[in-house]
Amino acid sequence: MVGTSVMGEPNSFLATEKEYGDFVLEFEFKIDSTLNSGVQFRSLSRPDYMKGRVHGYQFELDPSSRAWTGGIYDEARNGWLYALNLNPKGQTAFRQSAWNKARIECIGTSLRTWVNGIPAAHLIDATTAKGFIALQVHAIGKKEDAGKQIMWRNIRIKTNKLKPAPLQGVFVINTIPNSLSEAEKKAGSITFV
Repeated sequence: MVGTSVMGEPNSFLATEKEYGDFVLEFEFKIDSTLNSGVQFRSLSRPDYMKGRVHGYQFELDPSSRAWTGGIYDEARNGWLYALNLNPKGQTAFRQSAWNKARIECIGTSLRTWVNGIPAAHLIDATTAKGFIALQVHAIGKKEDAGKQIMWRNIRIKTNKLKPAPLQGVFVINTIPNSLSEAEKKAGSITFV
């Protein structure tokens, strides 16, 4: 799949017709070093919400020096839920000008991501239990960014017999009030967000 940036167009999405709740999604991607993009998951588009605007979780694709590929952004809702500055090792996983492998694991309220086998984000959140998956081509603001591409290949999803990957040892963000995730219990510390 190839997405191409177009001047004057808003964010665009190629979405599944089916909604997914618990799943493991794996894909490979290659992105122009000047673009920003993402993959939506457990996302929605309803006429009663911002006139149908796509909203929900997004696996960030960020080739900039900020290096937040694999972070979790909440498109058109709450903004950053898990910025990758919380995981410096995860910031080193993305490879410029190369194919990269991504993994998104959503089981219950646990949302985790990996980039090239390196744990990136671990979010505990109950905002959206299921929704569509969509490949995003981000809007651009400069004419010179028109015609840049992002490519995806080997897209695979598993929806049954899911087993969470072993705990990944990254900082956990838990947005559910008065709850502790298994990772937080094992770490022996409590972080309030």
